[in-house]
Amino acid sequence: MVTEGRIYMMYPYMTFSDDTEVTHSPLRDNGTVNVYIETPTDTGFKSLTCTLPEYTWENNGYSEDELRHWKEYVQNNAHIIMELARDGGFANTTAV
Repeated sequence: MVTEGRIYMMYPYMTFSDDTEVTHSPLRDNGTVNVYIETPTDTGFKSLTCTLPEYTWENNGYSEDELRHWKEYVQNNAHIIMELARDGGFANTTAV
């Protein structure tokens, strides 16, 4: 992903049974993290981007009901995603 002239790695967070993928960016210098949600469709993909901690959304194809679901999902997982983004994703976490 290229943002603000920089290339950012996307870290995997969750894959669902319908092949929806949730990924996130590293923690940026400005303290934000992008959460990406992408679901395959018959004609390609629908996608959703949320910028944390502001909770700003960019929706490309999800219905209002789906959007409501994903907003709740991201809100419930934001604290984990922010921590993982800071630490470099699941690969760099330690078990406690």
